[in-house]
Amino acid sequence: MKEDYLSQPLNIKSGEKSSTDQYVRQQSSVASFSPYLNYDPRVFSQQTQPEFIFPEGAGKQQRGRFELAFSQIGSAVMIGAGLGGMVGLYNGIAATSMANQSGKLRRTQLLNHIMKQGSATGNSLGSITVIYSVFGVLLQFVRGKDDETNTVLAGTSTGLLYKSTAGLRRCAVGGAMGLTISGLFCAYSIMTSNGKNKQFL
Repeated sequence: MKEDYLSQPLNIKSGEKSSTDQYVRQQSSVASFSPYLNYDPRVFSQQTQPEFIFPEGAGKQQRGRFELAFSQIGSAVMIGAGLGGMVGLYNGIAATSMANQSGKLRRTQLLNHIMKQGSATGNSLGSITVIYSVFGVLLQFVRGKDDETNTVLAGTSTGLLYKSTAGLRRCAVGGAMGLTISGLFCAYSIMTSNGKNKQFL
């Protein structure tokens, strides 16, 4: 704008155009421009760079074993409680039927079986998951990476430790079961990954 409209007196006579009117018209002509940078965004519509900035690796799964441990432990406890509750219900129905119980006594016995079996199974699966998570986190920290080896070692160590108080034979059976389950899981993960990012439990 050639003239500063603030330095000119206000002209309100009819038929004459004031500098204020010129300023308003000029501002309305650039209404499509950015009010901050005063440029037309359409000029840069063909840009090759991304419009937004994202942190590096934001689209990838970055959670490690320590972060996954909390959800795994909680899920194991709930699944164990649910499965144990169903087994307890089945055992309770069979026991009360054999004892010819009915009414409130039968309902009480069913609840006792459900709660007892559900809590026992939930605690067992939760304990196994805690041991497995601890071994997994320690192996990841010591080896500096997370791969199939950590999963197999953590599963085998979990089975050995969980059955360590039941004698050498049962301890070996527990270790073999942990090795088998973790090995099957790793094989399934490898076959279904197809070169994608793998995240081991």
